[in-house]
Amino acid sequence: MTGTLEGKVAVITGAARGQGRSHAVRLAEEGADIVAVDICRQIDSVPYPLATEEDLAETAAEVEKLDRRIVARQADVRDAAAVTEAIGDGIAELGRVDIVLANAGIAPHSAREDDPLAAFDDTVATNLAGVRHTVQAAAPRMIEQGEGGSIVVTSSTQGLSGRGGNGSGAMEGYVAAKHGVVGLMRTWANWLAPHRIRVNSVHPTGVHTPMIDNDAMQEFLGQSPEVGAALTNLLDVEAVEPIDISNAIAWLVSDQARYVTGVTLPVDAGFMVK
Repeated sequence: MTGTLEGKVAVITGAARGQGRSHAVRLAEEGADIVAVDICRQIDSVPYPLATEEDLAETAAEVEKLDRRIVARQADVRDAAAVTEAIGDGIAELGRVDIVLANAGIAPHSAREDDPLAAFDDTVATNLAGVRHTVQAAAPRMIEQGEGGSIVVTSSTQGLSGRGGNGSGAMEGYVAAKHGVVGLMRTWANWLAPHRIRVNSVHPTGVHTPMIDNDAMQEFLGQSPEVGAALTNLLDVEAVEPIDISNAIAWLVSDQARYVTGVTLPVDAGFMVK
């Protein structure tokens, strides 16, 4: 049976693990080839381990098991030149680009925030500027191809709500960046519509990935129970799974959603209506 994305090529940032790996595998199941990009090194302000080269290699292996092609590259999305080069290499090797998932992100929340400004700056640089750099690296080729396409930027329920704010640099940066990508999504939806390129944002609640399932985040929430209480869902689930977001994205980037553009799609277990 032919998948919904047969013959397509998807660029995915933050692809070494977590949601990014899940997205890569899910889209590969639908027939897409993958350009996988990840930093694969630590950022000083982030108090939990980031992905490694071995993690990125595992993503590549899982995609290849599905008999799909994958080009895996290390690049920091904060560095416009580096991410443009990495994405350009992948597109050159696979021959085209039809889908972009600007997914890379950090959440450096900590009970002992030594440098709030660094946490703010790194979060905005990764979660907002990194999204901009990713899309700007791929969109010109999509326009040149003249065959349309789909872009999904990863925001958060925190891109639609300020619940849980506590004045920390990490929280300020995270909420500001996740709101900011909605603005990028909306301006890009207008820019790219004449080229039949759709642009949407996805807004997960908490997702079981290393970004929240780590000692630093648990210590942060333990120190600030009012924050944790504010970030609960309407449905009786503490956090959703990466595949729940991947399934939504697989629909958004397919022709089944061919007239869906400019939307903020929550996958949030009712967080936003609670």
